[in-house]
Amino acid sequence: MIRRSVLSDHVHESLKSLILEHRLAPEDRLNIDALARELDVSPTPVREALARLESEGLVRKRPLAGYTVSPLLTRDEFNHMFDMRMILEGPAARWSASRASGAARAALADEAATPFPVVEAEPDGRRSHALFTAMDARFHDLVAAGAGNPLLREAITRLHAHLHIHRLYFPYAETHATLGEHRRVADAITAADPDRAEAAMLAHLAASRDRHLRAFD
Repeated sequence: MIRRSVLSDHVHESLKSLILEHRLAPEDRLNIDALARELDVSPTPVREALARLESEGLVRKRPLAGYTVSPLLTRDEFNHMFDMRMILEGPAARWSASRASGAARAALADEAATPFPVVEAEPDGRRSHALFTAMDARFHDLVAAGAGNPLLREAITRLHAHLHIHRLYFPYAETHATLGEHRRVADAITAADPDRAEAAMLAHLAASRDRHLRAFD
């Protein structure tokens, strides 16, 4: 059972990376047998991984058509998603500043202090894209976890899935701005300052929205 669980996790992470790097592009149809051959596993862990990715919003399942990679959001859908992020993640930062344990605050501060990968060192930026996405997701998840509300954390995680598919078009020359914004959020949470934490998170989301919207122009 342990070995099967580890294999399922590995297949899930492999497929997730392929989607986030657009090696499986938005709206691509996913063939379970072909993916199993590519990953050198049986179809069962692939099915399990696709079910998890569906729950995360990264793939969709349609009757008689099977799984496809979720499409890119339209500009309006993208703005709606960020509206929801601001509704959810502002309070998450506020509550994290009030409720997070000392260990959780320290983990958040460590995450915010870790530099993002240097994209220019990559021929196509795909590996850096995946690393940046993982680090950004981890930071926001740590904030949500510190808020002490599992349902809020789950909702935030699901919203991020659509953003991650867009990330290939992120202006990576501006990762220093994202890092600075993360540090301001982490500093406020570490200082147990709910007002400043919420304000810093909302400012970060507003700036992040502006950066991502350039992909639509």
